[in-house]
Amino acid sequence: MKRIFFIDLDNTIYFTRQNEEQLMGELYRFLENLDLGISQADFQLAKQEMLRTPFLKVAKKYRFNEKVMPEVISYLENRSVTQPLKPSDDYHYIKSLTGRKFIVTAGFPKQQLSKVKMLGIANDFEEVHVVDVSSTNKKERFEMLIDQHQLNKDDILIIGDDAESEIKFGLELGITTFLLDPENLHPNAESTFKGTDLSSLHAVAGQSD
Repeated sequence: MKRIFFIDLDNTIYFTRQNEEQLMGELYRFLENLDLGISQADFQLAKQEMLRTPFLKVAKKYRFNEKVMPEVISYLENRSVTQPLKPSDDYHYIKSLTGRKFIVTAGFPKQQLSKVKMLGIANDFEEVHVVDVSSTNKKERFEMLIDQHQLNKDDILIIGDDAESEIKFGLELGITTFLLDPENLHPNAESTFKGTDLSSLHAVAGQSD
């Protein structure tokens, strides 16, 4: 039975697309007023990718004008989400898991912590960890948590939507993983378990009735 859970935030606990205006509207308008050095078509593609991928990865992929990036990063570092967000319809499967639950999310700390607050879920988790992907990654944070709390890897289940981040790193550490992939974006990805929703989560954790 799994009794320790490392859980991603974006597109796992809630879905960005269902909360797009609250999360991204202000950012889109900020970016539209800058010279990003890309076409309007690429900007529209970049906006869609921002819903699923950390901003800095999107900016690198689409080659945003480096001259404006310090201004953009400063904006993001100081940005908070101030409107209520809606957890996913499946969130109750996470909330009802028995054991120790940790959010491990990538992004800008102030912004990510404000999302947790606006989702109203802070009390459901023992700790919230925000990983700065420009200097580290989730694998190093998982290792830190295991050492800090003297956790047994056999007791841990990692839950997330990113096959190339928490799922990949979890497998490298020998930890059981659950890949949430509602749109089948990662049909060939390796994961201990996969699902298009979280309805099998309790069975995967060995906590089904």
